[in-house]
Amino acid sequence: METDLRFPTGKFSRPASFSAADRAAAIDAIADLPRALRDAVRGLSDAQLDTPYRPGGWTVRQLVHHVADSHVNAYIRLRLALTEDNPTIKPYLEAKWAELPDANSLPIDVSLGILDGIHTRWVALLRALPAADFARTMTHPENGQMSIDMLAALYAWHSRHHVAHVTGLRARSGW
Repeated sequence: METDLRFPTGKFSRPASFSAADRAAAIDAIADLPRALRDAVRGLSDAQLDTPYRPGGWTVRQLVHHVADSHVNAYIRLRLALTEDNPTIKPYLEAKWAELPDANSLPIDVSLGILDGIHTRWVALLRALPAADFARTMTHPENGQMSIDMLAALYAWHSRHHVAHVTGLRARSGW
């Protein structure tokens, strides 16, 4: 069976429940993203960074900048959920953000640095939370209500998903 290049790790599936082990695994995956993404892009030339990871997809450069954009938003959403009662979070048009000049031209080290800082704070905050706080919620206007547990699971998946886009392209291209 051929892998769907859009979803190399499969589509995200909302877990019905979360155990302490599930939570710890999600936090570990979020903690690992900066290293995993750096490893995935290490040594790529500008021409390779400007190659789409799949036909019709973003370039590797756009993807790295997207991960930074997305994870900054996730970190802010976490903080909102911890300080407000079920806040409604603001979605953003990620495809349009990926077309902005900075996402198309800046060196990826800029966003890799953002990810280092955001993930350090994000993981420290998650690891310091009492278990009860993981049930706090936020509402996404398009996707409905989600708990902090769900947010962590989603971004653990998101981290693996985009690293797999890069590693899959490298494998297919012989890089």
